[in-house]
Amino acid sequence: MRSASETIEQYLKQILMQSPNGIIEIQRNELADQFQCVPSQINYVISTRFTLEKGYIVESKRGGGGYIRIRKVSLGPQGAIRDHILQSIMEQMDQSSAEGLVYQLKEGGFISAREAKLINAAVSREVLTLKLPLRDEIRAKLMKAMLLSLLSK
Repeated sequence: MRSASETIEQYLKQILMQSPNGIIEIQRNELADQFQCVPSQINYVISTRFTLEKGYIVESKRGGGGYIRIRKVSLGPQGAIRDHILQSIMEQMDQSSAEGLVYQLKEGGFISAREAKLINAAVSREVLTLKLPLRDEIRAKLMKAMLLSLLSK
């Protein structure tokens, strides 16, 4: 059985996919009523599952008539993906940013679910048992090498 957060996430992704321009505007309280949860549950889902690292831009306006706007960022053609990777991965990369980039590439269909799992396993802090900042430096180099290699098929 799926959790409320997963259900809300899937609902938002579904209406985003149906949106012709890849943008949706929602009312937090209305969505909370629809899913019979507290508005903070909606905030939690949006702040953890719709991040820039995962390929979303979220804007919000508070108060009367306020809204939350979610936009899916498209990665574009193969050359743009390569540029995106080179811009996203600097000299260091923390684990959450690495996982977010991998998620974005998997969701965009640029890497398979299996490749995503392998990359995440290879760059996890449990495997890279080094002190910071060395761990983040090595993670960045591994990410760049693996992703550029995979995407140059």
